[in-house]
Amino acid sequence: MKPSPLAQYVEHLEAGDLAYQVCLDDDRPVFFPRLIAPKTGSTNLAWRVSKGLGTVYSTTVVHHRGEAPLNVVLVDMDEGFRLMSRVEEVPADEVRIGMRVKARVHPAEDGKLPYPVFTPVTAETPAENRS
Repeated sequence: MKPSPLAQYVEHLEAGDLAYQVCLDDDRPVFFPRLIAPKTGSTNLAWRVSKGLGTVYSTTVVHHRGEAPLNVVLVDMDEGFRLMSRVEEVPADEVRIGMRVKARVHPAEDGKLPYPVFTPVTAETPAENRS
């Protein structure tokens, strides 16, 4: 039996990769992983690994009492899909729309699944050399 799309996605994350699917009928990216492509209804999906580069499409800052503020972002990945996450290594209120970011994976811990987060791409650390 073939593993579920979620299980395959998590396997990629555990390997340190941000993966997405592509509908082979229309060559459109599909994210979050699914059994059927939303536009075509096709089950003809293949996995690809993202290069991890994207642009912040939207951002907001969330404040929880007694905790540091955190940002929630939508990132448009260069491969053509969008996902929700956060940008780390910069204060929450300094994340800007249009900011270039690079994905990395938080490992699984305390019974939680691994998940992708982002760090800013800066002039000092070119995107190709960041991990």
